Amino acid sequence: MGKQHSRSAQADCFQWFFLHPKYWLTWFGLALTALLSLLPFSWMLAFGRLLGRLFYQFGGRRVYIARTNLQRCFPDKTDEALEVLLKSNCESVGVGVMEVLMAWWWPLKRLERKICFEGLEHLKNNQGQGTILMVLHFTTIEIAGAAIALRHNLHGTYRTHKNQVFEYMQRRKRQRYGINNTGRLIERRDIRGMLRVLRAGGTVWYSPDQDYGPKQSVFAPFFGVQAATVTGTSRLAHIGNARVVPMTMARLPGTEGYVVKIHAPLEWAAGNDNKTDATQLNAFIEERVREHPEQYMWLHRRFKTRPVGEETFYRR
Repeated sequence: MGKQHSRSAQADCFQWFFLHPKYWLTWFGLALTALLSLLPFSWMLAFGRLLGRLFYQFGGRRVYIARTNLQRCFPDKTDEALEVLLKSNCESVGVGVMEVLMAWWWPLKRLERKICFEGLEHLKNNQGQGTILMVLHFTTIEIAGAAIALRHNLHGTYRTHKNQVFEYMQRRKRQRYGINNTGRLIERRDIRGMLRVLRAGGTVWYSPDQDYGPKQSVFAPFFGVQAATVTGTSRLAHIGNARVVPMTMARLPGTEGYVVKIHAPLEWAAGNDNKTDATQLNAFIEERVREHPEQYMWLHRRFKTRPVGEETFYRR
């Protein structure tokens, strides 16, 4: 724990070698994003949709992956309807890029004016029990982290970036939110760190709805397709004696802003069976995705891992 804390503290400190010429392009890019964040909200949304249209035209393999996922998950839709949904999803991805800028650079008061919250009582009424805040991979995921930290202390999980300047800024910006700044970032593979927080009654951000490979996963249906589903959600809950409280963040029409919804804690089926838990988890996620399918992050290979003998979905 001491070494992990020391590494985190060092990563949060400015280092003079960050000014080396090899990082100048990174600093320029960050400065550009800061300037773009000064635009009016409506302009940022419009620019994001434009980015999304360009992504639809030139996104190559990522657009192919999203199209494949949509075809597998919505087999009853016509090709025309699927393409409309795909175009809308690409625009949502572009807007999500602009929302990263909002999360990183907007003053807290400006961000708060655009967000309304529902179900916060599900987070507050924990009676001292640890909470796994299960956040789904919608295109609003970055701004969702900034939004919920305005109302609740939590420890976020993240993936370390190889570029040390970007890593420094990523940690700095994601830790500027939160009540009294008591939350910290935990590397997503640091299970022990998550358990320490949960056993102490804290809240840990956790996003299980991607394909992380066959290890620690079981196959469970997602939109009727067998998907490798991590067992970590229910296992963390059982081992850490924690609740699993889902959270979604939806983008509202026009310039209305966003609604953050905290759902009631999941109630796991008796028996502590990984397959049953994963099936229950995917059923809940599917319900949420069907509410706003255009805002889900379809560009990830959700069905990358296949059962033995089954060919990949993503061979062009």
